Amino acid sequence: MVMLVNEKLLTVGEVAERLQVPRTWIYKHLHKIPHIKLGKYLRFEPSQVDAMLHVLRKRPREG
Repeated sequence: MVMLVNEKLLTVGEVAERLQVPRTWIYKHLHKIPHIKLGKYLRFEPSQVDAMLHVLRKRPREG
């Protein structure tokens, strides 16, 4: 997936707030969350976080 040009990168704190989890949860699950490492800084593309959530979303069973 290509990053949108006007898409603002998110910080660890912003992703934690968006997912309503502690920042420590983000660090523990970095292997599952698409991220960009800029030196010592981690940044996240909102569209990639949304795509990850879409994949993890549980679908209700049909009939």
